Amino acid sequence: MHFLCLSSELPEGRSRGFEVAGNKLLGVRRHGQVYLYRNRCPHRGIPLNWEPGDSVLDATASLLGCAHHGALFLVESGECISGPCEGDALEALECHEDHQGIWLTA
Repeated sequence: MHFLCLSSELPEGRSRGFEVAGNKLLGVRRHGQVYLYRNRCPHRGIPLNWEPGDSVLDATASLLGCAHHGALFLVESGECISGPCEGDALEALECHEDHQGIWLTA
């Protein structure tokens, strides 16, 4: 397991980037649940955000968006529902949250 952050550092309706062993990751909290994905758009294999600290959530915090191509992804599954990679999905990663914080488990 690899520690990512304190739970308080990923508040509800927010996204946050991480880097583990050279891999860019993206964490999102929605309805109290933490979702973790490889920060790599399936269309061109580049990060969803322009800059590492940029949010990738839309205004409703219900969709992830690729800043480069406008693709939109469901937070809960990573499935692309609009854009050039429609039907593809972000690579989901296993995570665990406990009293210490959020952990990458895979």
